[in-house]
Amino acid sequence: MTISITVNGEPRRTTAPTIAALATELELDPAKVAVERNGEIVPRSTLAHTALSEGDVLEIVHFVGGGDHPDTWAPDTWTVAGRTFRSRLIVGTGKYRDFEQNAAAVEASGAEIVTVAVRRVNVSDPKAPMLTDYIDPNKITYLPNTAGCFTAEDAIRTLRLAREAGGWDLVKLEVLGEARTLYPNMVETIRACEVLAKEGFLPMVYCTDDPIAAKQLEEAGAVAVMPLGAPIGSGLGIQNRVTIRLIVEGANVPVLVDAGVGTASDAAVAMELGCDGVLMNTAIAEAKDPLRMARAMKLAVEAGRDAYLAGRMATRKYADPSSPLAGLI
Repeated sequence: MTISITVNGEPRRTTAPTIAALATELELDPAKVAVERNGEIVPRSTLAHTALSEGDVLEIVHFVGGGDHPDTWAPDTWTVAGRTFRSRLIVGTGKYRDFEQNAAAVEASGAEIVTVAVRRVNVSDPKAPMLTDYIDPNKITYLPNTAGCFTAEDAIRTLRLAREAGGWDLVKLEVLGEARTLYPNMVETIRACEVLAKEGFLPMVYCTDDPIAAKQLEEAGAVAVMPLGAPIGSGLGIQNRVTIRLIVEGANVPVLVDAGVGTASDAAVAMELGCDGVLMNTAIAEAKDPLRMARAMKLAVEAGRDAYLAGRMATRKYADPSSPLAGLI
């Protein structure tokens, strides 16, 4: 017998004797829906026995998601000077309790590059432990830096010695302006970058968060620009997101935030701005638990990068419901 009923607000004629039979007629799985009949919930266990009658009003609902975007995740890498890396976190090797703790933090961070300072050999104790005894340069890329250099000449000399000691041409250049702020002297930095590039070095360069200076470094031969987020060792986080974003938008080489990161959220912000990576030392080494912080930084960099690639939602002045209004009961 054919009867007339209402299903989800629409009139319908059916020969189905029960609610379960109606669900099958609608190509629905009775086990995955909830049914209200004439204002009363029908227990799912009774759907096969609940008869339909002329004039019944049914609401049939199920769960729906709040989005319909496909999963487009793929392994993510970055390249500098023709060398490709998976980890976008670079860590320093200073301020740790000892080499053993330093090596453990590097492992926890997942970093594939570490910065190393160039210092005189302790000739009074030539058998003293060395960093290479704990962090294998054949497994982790060493990035010699010019920390502590205040002139172009000192920085160039330091990196020439580094290349002779280990054969490294991928280097980190920084020329500081003064000891109090450790801000870079951009005139000396650009001059050193030009000389090093002509000598075959591949300089990744610490610089001010200035889009013009970053572009000048690129023109001088920098293979990556590394604007500071805040003064070295301050832990203040990224102070000027606008200029960092402008540097990212205008660069044709990788951009990595270098200096000022204090905690994991700072690293995530850097990545959400579109930076290719983050370099840090003090934030991990001076944490109460360096190994746990190293892991946190690893996860933060990955999360920030994923958020950037995903494309954040637009900001709005007013509320917008996340659940769809279509099919509202």
